Amino acid sequence: MASSNPTPKALVSSPAASGRVRLVLFDIDGTLVSTGGAGVKAFGEAFESAFGIDDATGKIKFAGRTDYSLFREMCRYGGVDCTPENRESFFSHYLRFVDSHLDANEGGSFPGVVRLLDDLAALPDAPVLGLLTGNIREGAKRKLRAYGLWDRFELGGFADDNEDRNLIAVAAAAKGSEYLKRQLAGLEIVVIGDTPRDVSCGKHIGARTLAVATGGATLEALRACEPDWAVADLTHLSAAEVCGR
Repeated sequence: MASSNPTPKALVSSPAASGRVRLVLFDIDGTLVSTGGAGVKAFGEAFESAFGIDDATGKIKFAGRTDYSLFREMCRYGGVDCTPENRESFFSHYLRFVDSHLDANEGGSFPGVVRLLDDLAALPDAPVLGLLTGNIREGAKRKLRAYGLWDRFELGGFADDNEDRNLIAVAAAAKGSEYLKRQLAGLEIVVIGDTPRDVSCGKHIGARTLAVATGGATLEALRACEPDWAVADLTHLSAAEVCGR
């Protein structure tokens, strides 16, 4: 294992090897990076700026959600029509506010993230690295560019693809198949995320799932979802282990 800490071994259960991993899909918030709440703050400010309604995020749970589903819920609470025009207006404000928060805070990548990305890319016949996130694509790009990570990824599934996270996973897998010019089997894909919803959407496409407790969910709650691996952070698993090598 990558860490010399004697405790991680008990936190990891390895899946049976079955086929080579060709695509590794990462969630963003709580998995790759902490933005200091830039997205949540920007959502509230954008809704007030676009529609004059404050505290629109007060009743909303953000963890594991998609940007489009969050906007729909805020519209319901705020009495705003969830039209394509209103959504476009909201997200234009959102991107402006998220940029300002990303510029202002000192967020960054979680322990083990950069090392794991480096080591995955260095494997012989390395897997394609992609994203599977509830962020809109442009929001994802701005968050990851702020921490120098955007160019690490070849493709992704985003909220632009679908409001339902399970269907974003389907889109990401399809993009991976198209990129590799072959139909990927579920066990050729690993989905890495920090919430039960990440585990669920990975299972929806038959992928192996790696749950990491760097976001809001506890390790106990993640284990209860029965992922293939559950770890405290990404220092506790090597690239070779993730890819079954």
